Amino acid sequence: MKLSDIEGRTLVISGGTRGIGKAIVHEFASNGANIAFTYNSNEELAKEQVKELETTYGIKAKAYSLNILEPLTYKDLFKRIDEDFDRVDFFISNAIISGRAVVGGYAKFMRLKPKGINNIFTATVNAFVVGAQEAAKRMEKVGGGSIISLSSTGNLVHIDNYAGHGTAKAAVETMVKYAATELGELGIRVNAISGGPIETDALRAFTNYEEVKAKTAELSPLNRMGKPQDMAGAALFLCSDKASWITGHTLLIDGGTTFR
Repeated sequence: MKLSDIEGRTLVISGGTRGIGKAIVHEFASNGANIAFTYNSNEELAKEQVKELETTYGIKAKAYSLNILEPLTYKDLFKRIDEDFDRVDFFISNAIISGRAVVGGYAKFMRLKPKGINNIFTATVNAFVVGAQEAAKRMEKVGGGSIISLSSTGNLVHIDNYAGHGTAKAAVETMVKYAATELGELGIRVNAISGGPIETDALRAFTNYEEVKAKTAELSPLNRMGKPQDMAGAALFLCSDKASWITGHTLLIDGGTTFR
């Protein structure tokens, strides 16, 4: 069943071509939302996704290149979005970094390096701040909207080599509360979605992926690891009118693993 309050509105999401981001894009598009999503480097994949979204769901979709390690480029990005879309209703900060950019950040405590930690913080917190600021300016013009940052339970439970990421996730969840407090008067709600281990390419890149997968299934009363669609459904709910009195909140999507 479609959510009528999503149809015809516009979602802006960073990192929309893979994993959780892709699942969110399809969830919103299937409910009639127009989609502006970013990608890092694979332009061909992004173009294919635009075509698929427009053909399958009959909505408008556009893809934009974005380097979240340079958050100020969000300003130019939103100007381009203004040219292609007449409104912005939802913004989801989802994109993450991996590979060489996280060297010194994805490591055990004694091997952490400032550059790696700073890169993770920039991509997680600073990118959220600038993206949300630009989105809020557009949302104010249409009477409000919903902003979401993706987070993870790595700031609640220990995960090997995750200190850099976990600390940044804790920081962005606090930033969400500040944004929610200050933007509420504009009719803008701001929340975070904190996921337990989710089956994505990013998680598969972890050196202990198989161990994490097995342990998650063991800990969860549902006996499985999370799927991107689990996060996508939560994002749709938080952006809908059904969540109209939820703001400054972190919604935990962990299959019951954090308690155990």
